[in-house]
Amino acid sequence: MEHSKDVISVRLSKSDIAIIEGAAEKSGQSLTEFVRSAVLRTASEIGDGRLIAMSPEGFSDFCSAIYAPGTPIPEMIELANRPAPWESGHTADK
Repeated sequence: MEHSKDVISVRLSKSDIAIIEGAAEKSGQSLTEFVRSAVLRTASEIGDGRLIAMSPEGFSDFCSAIYAPGTPIPEMIELANRPAPWESGHTADK
């Protein structure tokens, strides 16, 4: 790990500090290493596109789409209705 003398200062409430210190302790890391790894992980997620940002309207549309009934797919219906290999009526050719 590269050692640096640069410092980033952050203002936090006492309750935020207590939560972070508790998490660092549970993870077995020093406070500095815990905060450093959490910040770098979040920055990486944002940088590589794993974090998706959308408008409130876009999020509403997304939620509507995932909660709406799905479109039946005949092949999936047929597959779900097939007997399992351990059930009677199963044939190896399907």
